[in-house]
Amino acid sequence: MHPSLLLLTDSRLPAGGHAHSGGIERAVASGAVHDVPSLASFLHGRLHTAGTLAAALTAAACMEATRLGAPHAQAPHLTPHPTPAPSPPPGPAHLSAPRRRDVVRGGPARLDGAQPAEATAVPHPWLVLDAEVDARTASPAQRDASRTQGRLLLRVARRVWPSPVLDDLVTITPSPHHPVALGAAARAAGATPEEAALAAAYHAVTGPATAAVRLLGLDPVAVHALLADLTPGLTVAAAAAAAQACPSTTTATATATAASGWETLPAHSSPALDLLAEQHAQAKVRLFIS
Repeated sequence: MHPSLLLLTDSRLPAGGHAHSGGIERAVASGAVHDVPSLASFLHGRLHTAGTLAAALTAAACMEATRLGAPHAQAPHLTPHPTPAPSPPPGPAHLSAPRRRDVVRGGPARLDGAQPAEATAVPHPWLVLDAEVDARTASPAQRDASRTQGRLLLRVARRVWPSPVLDDLVTITPSPHHPVALGAAARAAGATPEEAALAAAYHAVTGPATAAVRLLGLDPVAVHALLADLTPGLTVAAAAAAAQACPSTTTATATATAASGWETLPAHSSPALDLLAEQHAQAKVRLFIS
């Protein structure tokens, strides 16, 4: 493991991760998680759904950052994504309004309604991968939390591990999803795609575990013993995620782009986590943001 990855996964990294419970706060409020055994069940389920998904997407982002940072890397894409308008304040209208995603960009619209030729150009890979995360995140509350964490992580990573790739990412999409930001940051820190996937899987279980200690007053030693029992699963999940995100190039055609194959990335769903996230977003009293 690259030493910088220890800093990236440290809960003391000032990227705001400590403010998110990964669904555990609402699970505690509902009674689904109330002791160490029930926490173990929750973490096992989260690792093999949201954790595995985040690991694969993070590995793909790390691989893309590697490609974009390589010498003489080609960038036949359009100009960066424009800075979006400020989001409206939280409320019923905000929760129901779909987020506009300008994935394909082109020149100004013509008065006769015809689409300019530039509009058919290929979107930047960062936008494509970000859209893949969107498509795999059913809960609007989860999407908002992911983008909040991605934005804060990217801000910190650009100062700790300066990189032109990170500068380009923040220009193209100022609030990327957390797996996209984590994969790019891991590459800037010198990690491989598999190491980046391991960081994502680790983040998926340690955040909720730490939050459970704060919410339930659980024995921290018992919770860390539980996390130790999960480490073999983290390694397996990271290896599988890296293999899925970075397939062999022997089957790639000469015209394949960096984004080819991303639609085949895992799409594991967890309806329970989605429901917990939406319930948490509507809660009047809460300790964690998500």
